[in-house]
Parts: sequence; structure tokens; C-alpha cells
Amino acid sequence: MSNINVDSKNMKLEVLVIPVSDVDRSKHFYETLGWRLDADFVTGKDFRVVQLTPPGSECSIIIGTGITSAVPGSVQGLHLIVYDIEATRAELVSSGIDIGEVFHDVGGIFHRAGTEGRATGPDPERRDYGSFASFSDPDGNGWLLQEVKTRAPGR
Repeated sequence: MSNINVDSKNMKLEVLVIPVSDVDRSKHFYETLGWRLDADFVTGKDFRVVQLTPPGSECSIIIGTGITSAVPGSVQGLHLIVYDIEATRAELVSSGIDIGEVFHDVGGIFHRAGTEGRATGPDPERRDYGSFASFSDPDGNGWLLQEVKTRAPGR
């Protein structure tokens, strides 16, 4: 039997580092999504940290210079959970964001990598976790909106 306090096992995902090639261009893009600018620190020409947070999220992203060796555009499959995917998509389109049409997986479970197995429109039964729309930041880092109205137990 373990004597470890349950609270010591809690881990919260707080920040994702997203590799970008042009910090100002990416900062503008994420602000256009309606994300809050939390920080923009520059300590020299080779080091800059910009932190942004999506509305309602406890997790932020960091973009910048000298913060990662990952290739710009190499991060894929980042999910943003939204209550109404069609309304959120419409808002992003009206803000000038290039976002794909709403889709669901033909198998009804989870989307596949790429576009294989996608069917146009939201999940026919509007099941939670079943409807998606994809977009990319200026470097090609890939994001998906995922509709969830009622979270699964324990989440």
C-alpha cells in the first residue's frame, strides 16, 4: 500500500511550447483568435518568451525565440474544446481565420491523422467529442476544435 498523498500525484498541464518562425506574426494570429496575452518578455535578440491563453482555458501556450529546438509547424493535433462548434467556427471565420468545415469521423470514435475517414458536417447524433474543425497557425502548427457540451464523468 502506498503512503503517497493523493494531492502529490496531481499534475496539471499548464503550458505547451509551440515552435514558430516569426514571433510577432504568430502573436498577432493567436490574439486574433481572442487569446489573452499574458506575457511578452525579451532579454536580447536571441531570447523572447510570449505566453497566450485561450478564453476559458487553464493551459497556455508559449511561443518565442530561443525556447525550443522543435521545427516551426511541427506540432499537430492540438485540441481546443468548444461548446458550439458551428458558432465558434463562424466567429473565427468572421475574424479572418482560415478554418476547415466541420467534420466527424465515419467510424464515430475519433478523427484519424490527415483527412482519411472524415465525413462532412457535425456528428449525425451530435454526440459529445464527435465533431471537429481544423485550422493551422501561420507556420502550420495544427489545431482542432472539438465540440463537447457535456463532459464525460471524471473530466
